[in-house]
Parts: sequence; structure tokens; C-alpha cells
Amino acid sequence: MSGHSKWATTKHKKAALDAKRGKLFAKLIKNIEVAARTGGPDPDANPTLFDAIFKAKKNSVPNDNIERARKRGGGLEAGGADWQTIMYEGYAPGGVAVLIECLTDNRNRAASEVRVALTRNGGSLADPGSVSYMFNRKGVVIVPKADGLDEDTVLMAVLDAGAEEVNDLGDTFEVVSEAGDLVPVRKALQDAGIDYDSAESGFLPTMSVPLDEEGAKKVFRLIDALEDSDDVQNVFANFDVSDEVLAALD
Repeated sequence: MSGHSKWATTKHKKAALDAKRGKLFAKLIKNIEVAARTGGPDPDANPTLFDAIFKAKKNSVPNDNIERARKRGGGLEAGGADWQTIMYEGYAPGGVAVLIECLTDNRNRAASEVRVALTRNGGSLADPGSVSYMFNRKGVVIVPKADGLDEDTVLMAVLDAGAEEVNDLGDTFEVVSEAGDLVPVRKALQDAGIDYDSAESGFLPTMSVPLDEEGAKKVFRLIDALEDSDDVQNVFANFDVSDEVLAALD
């Protein structure tokens, strides 16, 4: 897909190694708790919980933390929070559209932190519906590259399961499907013996804004500020940066 996917994948890999590891762990744990509360504590009967646990394990979250979150969310252990999902819409510098997905137990705090991060970094909040129409909810599976694994092999494994496209992101492949086909696509990869890093639904842009190096710096700074909030789970944006710009920023 676009440079945004490549940047997000690179950033995701680095996240486990940098000072934000604790924040990443907390967000993954929160996902498990919410998934267990929504669909039950049995990952075999709750695909969303299965995928949340899988992603947490891939990011080295300790098994004890995962198990406690699963039990809290499923009502098997006390202490679960009343997490609420809230989606904010806004603009980053350069007219880039952003969707900010929050998972919070305090709506006022989440709204305040999102607003401050936007305004301090050249962005602004937008009215509901003014940005979301530029995105479609999709299933996204990230597959690490391995010896003997090419784009055609991945595509053949997932095509009958409902995959729409396979994109080469450099170190990984991105398998895109309708959100409702995410589980069949993930299972098709498992049946084919193909390892994957994560399987989750997200928002992919239908149109993108190209950014030069200076523009990319501003947008990345804004996204970093948003993701620094404990209440922000995901940030989706419709920018596109070339490989040359990404290389210059690295």
C-alpha cells in the first residue's frame, strides 16, 4: 500500500525496543481485556480475543499479564475497568486526515489529551463524519518475509478465503480483506503454515496525501504525540510518503 503502511510497520517493529515498550504492553493488555469482555474469555470461541492474545505474545507481553487481562475482561477475576471505545476525527499538517481510536475509562481525559496533542502539533479536531468517509474498515494481516515466501505464495494461500490484495511493504507483506473476512484469511495462512505477526481490523484510506520530508516530519511528530496518550489505541492517517523520504527520515 502506501508509505503510511511501511512507516507504521517499521515503527511497530521498533516499538518493542524503545522506551515506549511499557505503553505498548499496556495497550495490548487493554485490547485483550476488552475483547474478553465483549466476546467471552475463551479465545477458541472468540476470534477477536484470539488475535489480541496472539499479537500480545508476538510483542513479548508476559503470559501472566495476558492471562490476568483475559480473566478480568471475562469476569473471572475482579478489577476489570469499564473501557469505552471512542473515535475522534481530525486533521494533521498538510491537510492529512486522521482517525484517532481511543479506549478509555475517562472520556473527558481522552478528549482533552487528543485535543492538546492535535493543537500543539499543528493539527485540529474535525466534526464527526468529516474525515471518516475517506477510510474503509478492513481486515489487515501482517506477514513477515521468510525464505521461499513471495507475494504470489501468500496470495494463493489467502485468495479463496476472501483476501482482496497482498502488498509488499519491504520486510513484510500486508494482506488486506473485508473486515468480516479477517478470520478466514488468518486461518488460511495458518493452514498453509505461513507465520504472521498480527491480524486485526483497521481503517485504510481510500485516498492519500503525498508528503515531502518536511511534511512527513510534522505528521509523524503529531502521530507520536497522539500515541503517547495512554487512552489512544490506534491512529489512522491518509498520508503517503515515498521510500526516498522514509530513507531520509531514518
